[in-house]
Amino acid sequence: MRVDAGLAKLLGLSRTVVATLTDAGDVLVDGRPAGKSDRLVAGTWLEITLPEPERPVEVHAIAVEGMVLLFEDDHIAVVDKPVGVAAHPSPGWTGPTVIGGLAAAGVRVSTSGAAERQGVVHRLDVGTTGVMVVAKSEYAYTVLKRAFKERTVEKRYHALVQGHPDPSVGTIDAPIDRHPRHDYKWAVVAGGKPSVTHYETIEAFRAASLLDVKLETGRTHQIRVHFSALRHPCVGDLTYGADPVLAKRLDLSRQWLHARSLGFHHPDDGRWVEFTSEYPPDLAAALDTLSAES
Repeated sequence: MRVDAGLAKLLGLSRTVVATLTDAGDVLVDGRPAGKSDRLVAGTWLEITLPEPERPVEVHAIAVEGMVLLFEDDHIAVVDKPVGVAAHPSPGWTGPTVIGGLAAAGVRVSTSGAAERQGVVHRLDVGTTGVMVVAKSEYAYTVLKRAFKERTVEKRYHALVQGHPDPSVGTIDAPIDRHPRHDYKWAVVAGGKPSVTHYETIEAFRAASLLDVKLETGRTHQIRVHFSALRHPCVGDLTYGADPVLAKRLDLSRQWLHARSLGFHHPDDGRWVEFTSEYPPDLAAALDTLSAES
């Protein structure tokens, strides 16, 4: 295996970070500096000088325009996340976050997890809208984390994809891992993490299909990656191969993907609760345009 790929897997670092280490001479193989494209061979002595850990990202209590608190009690807070909002702070992100928005609204969340991700039990992409739950109590954090891991949470998305998937109802079972060439993307890769997506066509338009999608697993960019691999990328998702002409015609500046509903057993008493989110204006307008053309 190449040095960059091997160290990325061994240490959980991105290939970009590994390339920086090799360029700086911080990766030695049998005492000699290794290049990122050199090969790792069994029996050799590998020595890595790791970079200084990044300083924790602070949470800033800033109100988030358009974020709606759908439900709140002593254990959980359920929000309707607008586009352009990250789940939590991260290095390089200076925009609004769900955690910062909740803090500004006076909602105290669980202290479990890393400082900048406290209370976060699952995430939505910055460009994906819809329902998201945050744990307020430590007990809720533990219970919900386990529920997501054990796949007892029902996550339903609506996705507008290019073309018409065949069959119109199906399951995509394809492993996902980081893209072999682009760190910012993910891809269907042999040996990746098991990833399963179920879908059903709600409505077929001339150029696209509106799908109801149920996730069995929760990999990063899973829906976007799986439908891109089928050559039916989410409309507007230029990162994963969507047609820019169609995106412009529908006035979309992001992927048409919406976390429509979220159901789970309430961590307090175990009762089943479910929350839904209506389409935001940009996604609804794109559907109206397609309907008028069909």
